[in-house]
Amino acid sequence: MIHHGIHAALARERMNTFLAEAEAGRLARQARRPARGRKVWLRDGSAVLIRPVRPADAGLLADGFARLSGRSRRMRFLGPKEELSAAELRYFTRVDHHDHEALGALDHARGGGVGIARYIRDRDDPQAAEIAVTVIDDWQGCGLGTELLAQLCDRACQEGIRRFTAAVAADNAAMAGLLRNFGGDLVRREFGTLEYEIELTCQVTRLLRTVWLVAVPAA
Repeated sequence: MIHHGIHAALARERMNTFLAEAEAGRLARQARRPARGRKVWLRDGSAVLIRPVRPADAGLLADGFARLSGRSRRMRFLGPKEELSAAELRYFTRVDHHDHEALGALDHARGGGVGIARYIRDRDDPQAAEIAVTVIDDWQGCGLGTELLAQLCDRACQEGIRRFTAAVAADNAAMAGLLRNFGGDLVRREFGTLEYEIELTCQVTRLLRTVWLVAVPAA
């Protein structure tokens, strides 16, 4: 028969193991949790706060969509798009920040959403993800798309993604140029749509973050 002291020691050992595993899990989740946001200055001198999208941002997303021109909506959705449904707003804002990440840019001076970048992991290839980047018309041409994609690359590397794919309208020269600037290769042409692939070199990406960003953590 096992002495009660041995029982107590075994119970303490199991409890310590349980607590250690729980703490390790907590630290892992904390390390993977995206930052609250960064204030970034663009090349025209304007400032934005770029942060992970939250469920409460559905209203911001709807307002930003309303501020897109018809052409910008067509470029983003590869066809006419009059509005975002309630189900789409939920899907676009209730992201898990692992298989589905979305980073939103807010006008730091006036508030309101001015751009968004997201990836969605490929179910058949966990190291690949499809991306989309959208910037409202008034903020196009000031480097916001570049900044959003740079930060999205960084987040993807943290989550084990090594390749981006993007479907782009054939006449979307701005997006095609953005993807090429990040090393994107044109891999397919089909029905007025171009498909690009970007191989993420994550060590280089992390190094570039220290060079590209002129940013401070958000309060």
